[in-house]
Amino acid sequence: MYYKRCIEKKIEQALKSSGAVQVVGPKFCGKTTTCMLYQKSIIRLNTEASIKAAEINPSAVLIGDYPRLIDEWQMVPDIWNQVKNDLDLNYQFGKYLLTGSNVPADKNKIYHSGAGRIATVKMRPMSLYESGESTGKYSLQSLFSNQDSFAPDLENEATLEDIAYYMVRGGWPLSILSDKSVSLDITRNYFSGLFTFENNKNEKFRNKKPEVFRMVLRSYARNISTECSAQTIIEDIKQSNEKTMTAKTYEEYVEALKDIFIIEDVLAWNPNIRSKTSIRSTPTRHFVDTSIALRALNISPNDLLNDFNSFGLFFEDFVVRDLSIYAEALGGEIRHYRDNAGLECDAVMHLDNGQWAAIEIKLGGEDLIESGAKSLNLLEKKIAAKSNERLPSFKMIITACGPSYRRDDGIYVVAINRIRP
Repeated sequence: MYYKRCIEKKIEQALKSSGAVQVVGPKFCGKTTTCMLYQKSIIRLNTEASIKAAEINPSAVLIGDYPRLIDEWQMVPDIWNQVKNDLDLNYQFGKYLLTGSNVPADKNKIYHSGAGRIATVKMRPMSLYESGESTGKYSLQSLFSNQDSFAPDLENEATLEDIAYYMVRGGWPLSILSDKSVSLDITRNYFSGLFTFENNKNEKFRNKKPEVFRMVLRSYARNISTECSAQTIIEDIKQSNEKTMTAKTYEEYVEALKDIFIIEDVLAWNPNIRSKTSIRSTPTRHFVDTSIALRALNISPNDLLNDFNSFGLFFEDFVVRDLSIYAEALGGEIRHYRDNAGLECDAVMHLDNGQWAAIEIKLGGEDLIESGAKSLNLLEKKIAAKSNERLPSFKMIITACGPSYRRDDGIYVVAINRIRP
């Protein structure tokens, strides 16, 4: 069974406007399966024999009907050069699809950036809308263009128990396709195999210790959805594991985690406010999928339900995952806002056309919703008074469950399982 993915339109557009499209993302997020929708021939570099054959004659990998899908191309970095050279000699739109889950084994063997020839599209695990666990009643695109169609939805079958389960399971296609009785085990097995690099040709990974990766991930997870500094995480590693950790070692492991698309910090949004208030530029710490953070700390759905403070921080990461997928589909990105006056906004969805939306993320409950509404209204007021930035197209509070409606102040309160791009 194939679940339609939000990234499909972006891949289709890239194939129409570029000679080759590189689709990157974490392992098992569904890159190859989705790209197979568009290929007319395919080669997989996932065995020793296929890799050796490609190393001996990399140009032969390109032979086949177009679009030609080359899966795990990074195992033979010279393929990148071959694709670029072929496009220089005979440029056609949509000739090649390249998929990969990490950086090439040897970046020194890539002699061209691919600019003007190879477009890159990032794919993430599945959102609730893609997995069929969001009804998609409320379209973010519609809210950007026409808010008159919004109608309240006071009946929501989802519970906090459901959301906790979705978070621990993650957006991995194999886990979603499996029965609920084994889906968490599949995610656990996925996490256990993340750091098996003994046969990896890239020395950056082969020389890294799995236990250190897990130490870094645990500390990163303990600081999820915060703006903590690298030094704070390093100190947490030292105290929690009674081991030394230099800043250089930490940066090397964090860079490796980014290269395999495990952690994904959200950058700060700066609306160019002309005031004495400084906009903080520290990114917030996030994961490509919340399940990785929860598995790193061995947190179960019941653990989340017994600790609502932690639940809230992990839920913020969970919503940012879905919003990042939806923003990408709309031609935009997710940022966060916080200034030195203490005003913050969990997520700012900024589109390429300049439109933006201010979003607060709360588990639910009257007090938390009121707190989120206060922050959103203060941010809009500050923007209106001090900035050339246009006002938000809409303001929204995303909750874990409960009713969806529009408040008297115009702020939308919408459950995560009601949203789509």
